[in-house]
Amino acid sequence: MTEITLYRLVIADDHPLFRGALREAVGGLFERVDILEAGAFDDVAKLLDNSGDVDLILLDLSMPGVRGFSGLMYLRAQYPSVPVVVVSANDDPSVIRRCMDFGASGFIPKTLDIDGMRKAIAAVLKGGVWTPPDIDLNAGTDAESAELMGRLSTLTPQQVRVLMMLSEGLLNKQIAYELSVSEATVKAHVSAILQKLGVESRTQAVIAAAKIEVGQWPQVAPLEN
Repeated sequence: MTEITLYRLVIADDHPLFRGALREAVGGLFERVDILEAGAFDDVAKLLDNSGDVDLILLDLSMPGVRGFSGLMYLRAQYPSVPVVVVSANDDPSVIRRCMDFGASGFIPKTLDIDGMRKAIAAVLKGGVWTPPDIDLNAGTDAESAELMGRLSTLTPQQVRVLMMLSEGLLNKQIAYELSVSEATVKAHVSAILQKLGVESRTQAVIAAAKIEVGQWPQVAPLEN
């Protein structure tokens, strides 16, 4: 008797109705599937730390706790063995290409029908990559953006979180409280971020991150250096 594989997936989206649609799509694919849901990014990390092996994360780019590509960057750095498929309403070709450059295993537009979602998810779980067929992944990225994306990709998971909090205007002592570390540790992270991004201030670091996707990362940064 052949044992049926149990798949475990995480659906990370702050809209319950859309999580339900994804649950329906995933549920129709497998005989045995454990579907975990998260409505905020902090819950995603908790699920991954507490739930054992996860086969796939379906991640919305815009949800509480993340901005722009920061959630994808964090997951790829912290959990490199877990494939991530971005599911987003923003299906601009440049956004899709950047998701793939940051290590996503696929990109599913929220406008895709249930059957299309199932085919995309199945392709990724078989080890493949799925993006909308009309997207040219080889279209050129300007040299400045490509260099910046390369620099951002070198940040550690904790440095990504610190950069996310800097972009929200938090001060060192507030970041220290949120991460349960000392202010000295936060200052060390900030210094490392500045060095890796090739900038001189935290304001410039946030502006640099904002260049990756204008409109998702806020333009306002704290004045504290």
